[in-house]
Amino acid sequence: MPLTRECPKPLLPLRGRPIITYAMDHLRQAGIERFIVNTHHCAEVYEQSFPGHAWRGVPIIFCHEPVLLDTGGGLKNIERLLDENEPLMVYNGDILTDIHLADLVDHHSRAGKEATLALRNHGHPRNVNLDAGGAICDFRHVLGNPGVQACLFTGVYIIEKSILKRLKPGVKQDIIPVFIEMIREEPGAVAGVVIDAGQWNDIGTPEIYDKLNNIYVI
Repeated sequence: MPLTRECPKPLLPLRGRPIITYAMDHLRQAGIERFIVNTHHCAEVYEQSFPGHAWRGVPIIFCHEPVLLDTGGGLKNIERLLDENEPLMVYNGDILTDIHLADLVDHHSRAGKEATLALRNHGHPRNVNLDAGGAICDFRHVLGNPGVQACLFTGVYIIEKSILKRLKPGVKQDIIPVFIEMIREEPGAVAGVVIDAGQWNDIGTPEIYDKLNNIYVI
């Protein structure tokens, strides 16, 4: 606020085009074949920004949330749109990054876990802990396991559709407690990969937004 009073944050213009289109281009380069965008505040602005429901040839499905469902509830809300064995790459709509997504895809494939998170060694907050084997052992200090390395969660991750069975439909819920419960049940159940190369920005304040409008080049 006040920039988002009449426009969702992902659609604010950044160097002449909506913030979300940088994420879409990033995902296109990683081989993503379609986008599903959850909408809530000023949902009609998405229709105005993407009247053809596509970005550079990649189709977009808009999934409206009349009541905001948070990161977990929003994923449950799109469950019906996913094929049974179709992994989902989740990408927060208010970040700006060019990290190497191929590293995330490769690690998820090799790890064989239901979830793989892209992490960084620097930035704030670093509240995802890794154990000596590189597996995630705690989030937000809930499990009391400091591990050997504290990382930043980038807001980019891959999950299997099976995780959505842990979520309740139509309920506002955060995805992080789901990951915590998975680790509590089975240490090492959630994979992480540290990707320090490239830029990563959380567009959390008008000041950061103004700074990125002046300096960000992609």
